[in-house]
Amino acid sequence: MNSFIPWVGGKSKLLWIINKMAPDHYSRFIDVFGGSGTVTMSRPIQQGCMEVYNDFNGLLTNLYRCVREKPDLLMGSLRYVLNAREDFDRARLALRHKRTTSVQRAAWFYQIIRQSYASALTSFGNQPHDLWADFPLIEQAHRRLARVVIENKDFEKLIRHYDRPESLFYCDPPYHCTEGYYSNIGEDGFTEKDHIRLRDALMSIQGKFLLSYNDDPFVRELYDAPGIQIEPVTRLNNIRQRYDPNCQFAELLIANYDLHERERASVQLNLFDFDMKETDYEICKRNHFQGPPDPRGSHEALWL
Repeated sequence: MNSFIPWVGGKSKLLWIINKMAPDHYSRFIDVFGGSGTVTMSRPIQQGCMEVYNDFNGLLTNLYRCVREKPDLLMGSLRYVLNAREDFDRARLALRHKRTTSVQRAAWFYQIIRQSYASALTSFGNQPHDLWADFPLIEQAHRRLARVVIENKDFEKLIRHYDRPESLFYCDPPYHCTEGYYSNIGEDGFTEKDHIRLRDALMSIQGKFLLSYNDDPFVRELYDAPGIQIEPVTRLNNIRQRYDPNCQFAELLIANYDLHERERASVQLNLFDFDMKETDYEICKRNHFQGPPDPRGSHEALWL
């Protein structure tokens, strides 16, 4: 399933590439910069695989915990929210200054996400949005998150805590030179020192990591090291779609394992079957049959 919230830096456009380039075997999946949760929630559930969603934004992780543990109370708090600038501004102010329950804080934060312009949490979006229409998504997310561990840790401490040879860390940090987009409610910003600190933490792990970044000289230099693969990819540039529908955004996938191991394993497993199917097809084509030759010698078509 997709995430129940829009979020800055969401990875819905890169999901198919991320899934394709994940390693074959791991029993721990740790989403280090969880954000919208799109990557975690879109994963097929694997029996015996631990899943961890983490984000340093405490308001965001509180929302996720309430969706997992108290969805009915959360939806009850959202039921009579007004789609009005005054209500939006009141929720923003309350989040900064008012002490209340975890559910009420989650409801205010959800309201701000949904009603803010471009989900940037800063200004009212002036677009009508029926929060009731989101309730089925919240219920789906509640079921999907049932067995997901939700953490609110600094990335370095999280990586150290969950590192095992069988761990896969997916990291989608704030992109270099775009960190200002993340300095909103509940965020403390991400500095160049943090980019370096993340590199140092990942280079020393026992497990595997898959990292998505913007294609930037600083990032390329940071991860230019033996045993590290850097794969350029592109996706549609969401921000510029209105003005340039075909505009692409250059990104990098960076890993400490063979990014194409799943693809190569699939080719090896299917090569013999593929060749046989091609041979059958070629035989049919050559003999103008609609099916493969009958092993008993009949030339009648066996399948259509």
